[in-house]
Amino acid sequence: MFVDYAKINVKAGDGGNGVVAFRREKYVPMGGPSGGDGGRGGSIVIKADEGLSTLMDFKYRRHFKGERGQHGQGKNMHGAGGEDTIIRVPPGTVIKDDESEEVIADLTRPGQEVIVAKGGRGGKGNARFATAINKAPSLAERGEPGEEKWIRLELKLLADVGLVGYPNAGKSTLISQVSAAKPKIADYPFTTLVPNLGVVRLKGGESFVLADIPGLIEGANEGAGLGHRFLRHIERTRVLIYVLDAAQTEDRNVLEDYNTLGTELEKFHPDLARKPFLIAANKMDIPEAEQNIVGLQEKFGDKLMLISAATGQGTAELMARAYELLTSIPAAETVTGDEVVQRRFNEEPAFVIEIVDGVFEVSGKRIEKLAAMTNFDSEEGLQRFQRTINRMGLEDALREQGIQAGQTVRIKDLEFDYSE
Repeated sequence: MFVDYAKINVKAGDGGNGVVAFRREKYVPMGGPSGGDGGRGGSIVIKADEGLSTLMDFKYRRHFKGERGQHGQGKNMHGAGGEDTIIRVPPGTVIKDDESEEVIADLTRPGQEVIVAKGGRGGKGNARFATAINKAPSLAERGEPGEEKWIRLELKLLADVGLVGYPNAGKSTLISQVSAAKPKIADYPFTTLVPNLGVVRLKGGESFVLADIPGLIEGANEGAGLGHRFLRHIERTRVLIYVLDAAQTEDRNVLEDYNTLGTELEKFHPDLARKPFLIAANKMDIPEAEQNIVGLQEKFGDKLMLISAATGQGTAELMARAYELLTSIPAAETVTGDEVVQRRFNEEPAFVIEIVDGVFEVSGKRIEKLAAMTNFDSEEGLQRFQRTINRMGLEDALREQGIQAGQTVRIKDLEFDYSE
């Protein structure tokens, strides 16, 4: 089954906890702190695999979780990092953040990969907090939670030449005639419900990839007839072939068909209508077709190719012209956003305060991470947390919001009563 859209949840591994430990060997007086750091959690990585051609795997599995980093140990032993989780997708997959709709990456070449959710860093052990003043700290951090988000995967076929046309124009018959592709062919609208790819091999040994895009109809740019799903597969093609029913077997005017198709492409994306193209007047084996192509000949001249996909008439010449046109234009340079779209902390406020039903709710990546990594069972951990939020200016901000002693402050899952 061909699947070209999926929505999945990715949760990177949490970092391992740091540990509180002290050296206790014989003959080592005042050995000092020896708690090691936790290991980093495994990240979620998406990689383009040339062996895949569909997003079918994500129809039945939608949640991916990274491995947690191991906790630190005594004797300054750090925990091992978690293994990264590799998710394989077909080349041509666009990865978007579901909430912000930002493009995280566009994987167009086999082997390209991108981190979509970073594993949390390991918490520091107490050996990292030793100072000249506090030589035996009993403070250690918890591991940082791994990133979690919903992402969208959208597959756009990678083809050199794309066939576009109305349903029943003969695109599937054409691709089956010129390549080894065997799409479903029948005499009713929307026989082709998924794009088909075929490799066209010319007599001289040259070859290119041809895509049969399911039939477009008027209003496709607004989603009619699954238009959005079909139109995005045309975006990466370098040359278009408009396959038109010259015999007008569906009682539509062949020239109006072309105009409608061009309008739909332009409305979906202006660049599509500007792609190099050829016109394939199909079904020329039907006598009525001869009189219907006069307008096409006047409008398109040598761009018009007369063919019959059913008998094979003119199809070899059409493919040769398509290859000639293909080689005359520079290879498209696809911009790939290989880097994960990330907002740095200095681009966001350290925290935001909202008052909901009398509760002062504090949110923000920095302060939420601080709360998650603090061990509140430790007196030193609690004091460090208090010092850090004071440096952030949280207490002053709460007072400006009019907080009173005894009112509740909530930071994600943490709640406490405010006191001066």
